[in-house]
Amino acid sequence: MKIRFIRGICLGFILAVSACTPQPTPAPTPTSAPTTTVPTAIPTSVPTLPPTQPPAVTLNVFAAASLTDAFGEIGKAFEAAHPGVTVTFNFAGSQALATQINSGAPADVFASANNTQMGVITKAGGIDPNAPKMFVKNRLVVIVPKANPAGIQTLQDLAKAGVKLILADKSVPVGQYALSFLDNAVKDGSMGAAYKDDVLKNVVSYELDVKSVLSKVELGEADAGIVYTTDAATDTTGQTSQLAIPDNLNVIAIYPIAVVKASLNPALAQTFVDYVLSADGQATLTKFGFIPVQ
Repeated sequence: MKIRFIRGICLGFILAVSACTPQPTPAPTPTSAPTTTVPTAIPTSVPTLPPTQPPAVTLNVFAAASLTDAFGEIGKAFEAAHPGVTVTFNFAGSQALATQINSGAPADVFASANNTQMGVITKAGGIDPNAPKMFVKNRLVVIVPKANPAGIQTLQDLAKAGVKLILADKSVPVGQYALSFLDNAVKDGSMGAAYKDDVLKNVVSYELDVKSVLSKVELGEADAGIVYTTDAATDTTGQTSQLAIPDNLNVIAIYPIAVVKASLNPALAQTFVDYVLSADGQATLTKFGFIPVQ
């Protein structure tokens, strides 16, 4: 019994010591190596961006019908020098254009064939009175069909009975200039006091722009017409002949140009006006038979 008792005590002592002895910590389970993020290289130069296109702009130019060909060429040159700009023209009799502008038509520039119609707009407040600038001049000429059925050889022949004459309406600049020529002829005295009245008796049509006068004479619908020399020069097919009006009887037409107050692009509109007044613009106008302002 003593032996069993002693063995029991020893066994208990051994178990107690074992419980107090520190146990080794198990080794961690190996895992995969962490992924390392390589920073992206910073570019050393700024990439080249595509060129910025200028915004599209439309410039509305209201111009006398007699300017059709010259301004057509000026418009193309202006567009070439100003990418993104489109010049849109409205050609008609100056009196019609003045009415349109005063009625609110979207115009940026007005080029008139006389000061009267420019004054119509300035008086209505549509153009600054100090803005208009004379940019070119013109003169009158009598045209007859190539066949010349009425046998018109002199200015006196315009007063012969039976002659069919076409003029522009007096509200149109060229029509008013034609009446001034007839007044000058009466004052001169060489054609007689009744010259103006006799000529006006022969008028079969009053047109609303100078291009219509030219067209009807070209088509043989009249024996004669009075137009600007620049319009007569556009007849490159030889459908008409010209009868000059001497300087002492002729009338010099004055053409003013200005920016319209209601323009949505006033700076660009002024640039167009400046181009018309420039040496290049004047050269183009001279090319089409206009008299330069210099």
